[in-house]
Amino acid sequence: MEREITAQVDLCRPDGGLNPAAVGWTRQPLHRANLRGWGRCKRWEYWGIITPGHIVGIVVSSLDYAGVHGIYVLDRTTGEETVRDAVVPLARGTVMAERSGVGVTSARGGGVQIELREDETGSVIEASARGVHISVHVPRPPGHESLGVVVPWSDRRFQYTVKDVGRPASGTLTLGSQVYPIEDAFAVLDHGRGKWPYSMTWNWAAGSRPGLGIQFGGKWTEGTGSTENAIIVDGRVQKIGDELRWEYDTANWLSPWSITGEGVEVEFRPFHERVATSNLIVVAGETHQCFGHFAGRVRADAGWLDLSGVVGWAEEARNRW
Repeated sequence: MEREITAQVDLCRPDGGLNPAAVGWTRQPLHRANLRGWGRCKRWEYWGIITPGHIVGIVVSSLDYAGVHGIYVLDRTTGEETVRDAVVPLARGTVMAERSGVGVTSARGGGVQIELREDETGSVIEASARGVHISVHVPRPPGHESLGVVVPWSDRRFQYTVKDVGRPASGTLTLGSQVYPIEDAFAVLDHGRGKWPYSMTWNWAAGSRPGLGIQFGGKWTEGTGSTENAIIVDGRVQKIGDELRWEYDTANWLSPWSITGEGVEVEFRPFHERVATSNLIVVAGETHQCFGHFAGRVRADAGWLDLSGVVGWAEEARNRW
């Protein structure tokens, strides 16, 4: 049984180790990521935005020795990708907020400028690079809940994550001289703060439709007693404490994926694969992020829910960092 935390808490002890009182899950961001030390600290904000015509990804991250930032746009009609990435030594020009949902996170360097502003009313996203500009407002509906989880590998290696799924989004996307309105869209936030092992593999899936969001994780939480699995029904988190089974074909990432477990009978049907790789010898990563439609059903407090109309992504990421 995972413990639900209902009061503000520091993620770390004064010596930089994991605070035992921080281990559990939340419905609102309650953890202060008071990380100390250098070299194993990983901090990031990732926003994924799905519109009827485009999929947008925006990331600001500090890995201590580097800032890794990026803007990604997929045209859902043509399949054309716009990718603008930047690696900034020692994460110079990177500012990371200490709490989710409060303050400013920003990055500047390598031709990429990103600013993420947060307060109690919602989020404002501004991102620019050569040939692309994104300006989005993501309001926080009254009573909206997000899933926060602390995953403890040990008292020195741990991760705090907030997955905020199914937020409405509006604004504009500019590609070259063409301006596209962002409407009838939803946004997903992945807020991460922690001290990671050198090598790690994870799965992540998120998707939304009006009134329903799904959030599933795999591999990286096994054996920790924590999971990042939940459904969000009408803005309320319903936690899933069990690990889920992920089945997919790494020789054909666009074939259907299966995600199953207690109360979860899900098939994911991709329509596009995004591949992101890096290899700097000691530091390397490979991510296969597939965008697509979810089918099947999940069990909510009030009974089984059909997933028809849920759109999002599922991914496998392997990192040495």
